Amino acid sequence: MLPIVVIAVFLLVTVGVFLLLHRSLVRVALGLACLTHAVNFLVLSAGRWGERAPLVTPGLRLEDVSDPVPQAFVLTAIVIAMAFTLYLLAGMAAKTRKGGVPEIVTPPEDDGERSPEDVLAELEGRDEK
Repeated sequence: MLPIVVIAVFLLVTVGVFLLLHRSLVRVALGLACLTHAVNFLVLSAGRWGERAPLVTPGLRLEDVSDPVPQAFVLTAIVIAMAFTLYLLAGMAAKTRKGGVPEIVTPPEDDGERSPEDVLAELEGRDEK
């Protein structure tokens, strides 16, 4: 079971880093989701792989029981990762609703011939054109 988890973690990290290096915000969000899944697999593999749930029953050996703490951590991490991914997708939707392109753009080197008032208006979200 462990070699399968190692291969899955390797593939998820590889795909996640590849997607993070793109300019598209959709791919960045998917890359972050892949990385969080890889970390969840790592945390789950740190716990014991038992056959039974961690219930207190007489005659049960410790080797047969799975560890509940990594499972609780992963469950919490899944909820946090889902909320963060939804936050990224909502930000991307808000950017495209304003007429923008859902891509990461490089900032200009300088402000050119624009006045400080125009730059401040752009930073505050006002259009004074």
